[in-house]
Amino acid sequence: MASSSAYLIACGAMLISACLQFSDLRGANLSQANLAGAILQSANLQSANLSRANLTGANLVKSNLTGAILKGANLTKANLTGVNLKEVILN
Repeated sequence: MASSSAYLIACGAMLISACLQFSDLRGANLSQANLAGAILQSANLQSANLSRANLTGANLVKSNLTGAILKGANLTKANLTGVNLKEVILN
């Protein structure tokens, strides 16, 4: 199987209430994306750029945010139960 080095680029995308459960979003650029109410449960967001993203009320249960960039992200009422926050960049 060939490996892919493609990354999702969705700067400023409107992904309100999107169901992205179990998605592989490693290295994705979701800066300034509106992910309010999105279901990201068990998603792999390792090294993703979520700077200034709106994650209000998002379900991030058991997702992997290792090394993700969360500068200025809005996490109000987001569910972060069991989230891997190792090496997350906050500022």
